[in-house]
Amino acid sequence: MKTEQERQEIINAINAILQYAYDSTLDEIYALLKRIEAQEDENDLKAYHAAKSDVENNITIPWKDIKKEIANERKKDVA
Repeated sequence: MKTEQERQEIINAINAILQYAYDSTLDEIYALLKRIEAQEDENDLKAYHAAKSDVENNITIPWKDIKKEIANERKKDVA
């Protein structure tokens, strides 16, 4: 897990490179990031369903809490 400063340095470095990228490259990078995001969402849902089906963890959890937890985890693991 990266610190906020490390994350910002990486983002700045990526932005510097992207400034000189061809439009087609930007399109490819965007499409790749969207696929990665979709895969992460799918993995999150699979993990959620696996935990939900586990009898020991089968308790009532509000969906808003689950989404919040997933979002918090994603923020931690973005970089």
